[in-house]
Amino acid sequence: MKYIKPITFVALMLFGYSATAQINFTLNGYIRDASNGEMLIGATVFVTELKTGAATNVYGFYSITLPAGDYNVEYRYLGFETIARNVTLDRNVRLDMELTPESVQVEEVVITADRGDENLNSVEMSVNQLDINTIKKIPAFLGEADVLKSIQFLPGVTSVGEGSSGFNVRGGNVGQNLVLLDEAPVYNSSHLLGFFSIFNPDVVKDIKLYKGGIPPRYGGRLASVLDIRMKEGNNKEFEASGGIGTIFSRLTLEAPIVKDKASFVVAGRRSYVDVLARPFTDVLDEGGALNFYDVTAKVNYDINAKNRIFLSGFFGRDVFRFDERQGFNWGSRTGTLRWNHLFNDKLFSNFTFFYSNYNYELSFGEDARDAFDWDSKISTLDFKPELTYFINTRNELTFGGEAILYDFEPANAVGISNGEAVDISVNTKRAVEAAAYISNEQKVSDRLTLQYGLRYSYYLYLGPGPVYAFLEAEEPGLRREVSDVTQAEDWEVIETYNNFEPRLGFRYQLNATTSIKGSYNRLAQYIHLISNTTASNPLDVWTPSTNNIKPQIGEQFALGVFKNFQDNEIETSVEVYYRPTENQVDYIDGADLLINTLLEGDLLTGEGEAYGAEFQVKKNYGKLTGWVSYTLGRTELTVEGINNGEAYPTRFDQR
Repeated sequence: MKYIKPITFVALMLFGYSATAQINFTLNGYIRDASNGEMLIGATVFVTELKTGAATNVYGFYSITLPAGDYNVEYRYLGFETIARNVTLDRNVRLDMELTPESVQVEEVVITADRGDENLNSVEMSVNQLDINTIKKIPAFLGEADVLKSIQFLPGVTSVGEGSSGFNVRGGNVGQNLVLLDEAPVYNSSHLLGFFSIFNPDVVKDIKLYKGGIPPRYGGRLASVLDIRMKEGNNKEFEASGGIGTIFSRLTLEAPIVKDKASFVVAGRRSYVDVLARPFTDVLDEGGALNFYDVTAKVNYDINAKNRIFLSGFFGRDVFRFDERQGFNWGSRTGTLRWNHLFNDKLFSNFTFFYSNYNYELSFGEDARDAFDWDSKISTLDFKPELTYFINTRNELTFGGEAILYDFEPANAVGISNGEAVDISVNTKRAVEAAAYISNEQKVSDRLTLQYGLRYSYYLYLGPGPVYAFLEAEEPGLRREVSDVTQAEDWEVIETYNNFEPRLGFRYQLNATTSIKGSYNRLAQYIHLISNTTASNPLDVWTPSTNNIKPQIGEQFALGVFKNFQDNEIETSVEVYYRPTENQVDYIDGADLLINTLLEGDLLTGEGEAYGAEFQVKKNYGKLTGWVSYTLGRTELTVEGINNGEAYPTRFDQR
């Protein structure tokens, strides 16, 4: 056998690739709703001759590379008329499509916007996607549709309590859920102490919940990712909608700025319990208030065929005042600026810059001589570039990065007694989290699809501020005393952590109606929600990982069987999961969590374990639609100093 020199081998490979590239061309474009210009997420492009296809991403873009030739291409989206086009691929072709909603609308709940067998063909598992029309038809508190209440009907998701919008996923606590609104994180998502969420369903387009198999593009939380995407606004004509409810009223306006190129949507809500109650009580006459309001807005502009920009934001607040001087209020602000750029027919990019802020204020005291004022906040600045390279019909490569700047103000607090002021504020904290990731979805064969990737995260805890060292407790479970205090300079690196976070998933098609899926992911969470209650509340405090608090590390193993019946009318699934976690936070007895400079001495850490099984039956079509699900799960913690060091059920363990 003759020896082939390495350089000759590489040359032959490149020549083969070049030869292949000369006879392959790319079909790409955007798919929109013809009635309002909204991008359609998850619309499918199916090539009938090759029995293959692609789906649009979250920005409505698709790209598929095929051998040169003539093809019949079908564009599909559930609830819309299918359009077929004859396409000659003798060059790269840009083909944007607008799909028309079906003329006969059947009054039924649409569970998902994907094609009927997407649950079998997709490599995704432990993922639920809800259409906004579904959410609006689910029975809701006081008749008001609510995004967060709706996902609590899904398997593996439990409510943290009646009247609360918080949720637990597969044994994780509220602080282990990453909630995104147009990619910006939301740190408290409730109005009226949890009775309603801050997400206005009139401007929500798509909701996707990842309970497992989390892609490498997401990081920073252990339990789940709730990705909420806003509408772009009608770019065809002016549209107004609204409603008057028992608790609040709402109004939404959307219209083109430049027809078919730029549009906006703006929506507002305001409650009026205090307005309605005013004639029946004098409590509100001295400046008292009980209300919430929010404004959500978005603008987008198609610069040209390769560039599109989006600007969206949210501002909301809850106000609960006893009089002009006393009461508390809390609220969130987010802003997202995105730029979609198409480098070429195969390389799609999205660059995102966003800001998020959550803060609350608390005031008591009848006059300036005897008063107490306290405010707290967490704010985030983030830049996230992401690129997707549509290599061919069998490989889709995604890579990018993220850089996050955190600013924590646990407590700016001043107490005044007989005119004497005492500042009991807790020092601000600062941290930076950075990450890089890459993943590929590879169709190995018609039966086997793989999804694999890696995320690498790097974290820095920064000055300025005091740096505490603590002695070991006299016995486990007791408060640790300070042994040393040093002062860190501005932007000085106090502590660093880094983690590799691999992700892996597979789908194996047994037959036309049955598939098996599995996934594994490892995640690191560098910020912690400090709360000793089951549900989140407005006074919760977020704190970063420090030299005394290690980041939480979590893994998840999941395996599932998916089977459809009656031509995909009925979907069934069974999934089992196992979630071990490290550095879970708990507290000593009598821990002071709110205004405590030495909070780190009151914290305990240990190992967690969650496991369970989820069962679901879902009917997609017909006069009766909906789903039934059942979850059997267990969640335990093992912390030295609690329960004699033996495992115990968590506060959010719900069998």
